[in-house]
Amino acid sequence: MGIPANPTTTFSASSRLRQWFDAGAAAPAGHDPRADRIDWLRALPFVVLHLACLGVLWVGVSPAAVIVAAGLYAIRMFALTGFYHRYFAHRTFRASRPVQFVFALIGAACVQRGPLWWAAHHRNHHRHADTALDPHAPGVHGFLWSHMGWFLTPHAFRTDIERVPDLAKYPELRWLDRYDVAIPVVLAIALYAFGAVLKLVAPQWHTDGAQMLVWGFFISTVVLFHATVTINSLAHRWGTRRFDTGDDSRNNGWLALLTFGEGWHNNHHFFPGSARQGFRWWEIDLTWYGLKLMALLGLVHDLKPVPAWVYTKARR
Repeated sequence: MGIPANPTTTFSASSRLRQWFDAGAAAPAGHDPRADRIDWLRALPFVVLHLACLGVLWVGVSPAAVIVAAGLYAIRMFALTGFYHRYFAHRTFRASRPVQFVFALIGAACVQRGPLWWAAHHRNHHRHADTALDPHAPGVHGFLWSHMGWFLTPHAFRTDIERVPDLAKYPELRWLDRYDVAIPVVLAIALYAFGAVLKLVAPQWHTDGAQMLVWGFFISTVVLFHATVTINSLAHRWGTRRFDTGDDSRNNGWLALLTFGEGWHNNHHFFPGSARQGFRWWEIDLTWYGLKLMALLGLVHDLKPVPAWVYTKARR
């Protein structure tokens, strides 16, 4: 995953196409200006993912398909917020290796790249929040770029493995990170098969393989992606600031509902070491509630709380 010795091959069409399936096939040249521009060939699957949502015009809608789409949104959002973010990026609780792997698999199904990429990128974000070195700082780069443009550049495709040595020691996580397309493809095939079976055994549910694929995979995944990245583009622009931080992070209750607690972003930037982001009882944090339940079941442990001194630092 290091930078190749010969940068002239980095941006070849064959190399970029190979990276659709093998994210470790190449990395961007260190100072090549093209590395900070959208690579439309490499980004083509992302574009197709969005265009495929228009398939709803042909497949229609059914309660079964919508329920599956909503369920997959919720399960995958929890995997992103609870594990990709609070566990892999910040290590705010402990989990066994099997639990770690299960939620890494679910997180990989979100089509937001692998766990090492996600954690490394997020750690870099906290280090350089709202500066020119933060690729999704809306005050520096503008809304559209901070929302998704940065995600499609050669520099952003690369996993900064040096930023996550604690995670890189697990070969299963490295595999998920390198072949990050594998789990989404399996999920898409499984959803199509599930819908086809339902058409045979429960025709009264009025669904089929194509409809389940469009709703359960394409629509659910696209909504999940854009909900997640609102924390980059919107939670650094709109909301309240309880704490004086060296960035533009805000607390936004609406975004917190949409992202299962991630919208309490000013809280998080002030003290990212807690598994809880809704610091007050009225700040709804669905991920925190889910982690507490998992702790009661013995699936995770050592959830790091909000220290008492943090509350005394709140702006009056």
